[in-house]
Amino acid sequence: MDEESLSAVVVPHTELNPELLRSVIESFVLREGTDYGEREFSLEDKVRRVMRQLERGEAQIVFDPRTDSVDIVVVCSARLRTDVRSRT
Repeated sequence: MDEESLSAVVVPHTELNPELLRSVIESFVLREGTDYGEREFSLEDKVRRVMRQLERGEAQIVFDPRTDSVDIVVVCSARLRTDVRSRT
């Protein structure tokens, strides 16, 4: 396989059926280990927060064919500012 075919692929969250999308988000939330400070958040709260980030374009689902894994990554804020400017 050539290097290009092994590049990570952004998977639009809208392309996943709701059950699969929820599973991907739950898997991410359960392994991410972020400290939320003094306030504890339920699994449902965390899933909703990640879903909102996906809907706003602040995060993306990425498939890595080299590791055969899926992750959710934060979109660079500089890129977000550029995208917003290009829409106005």
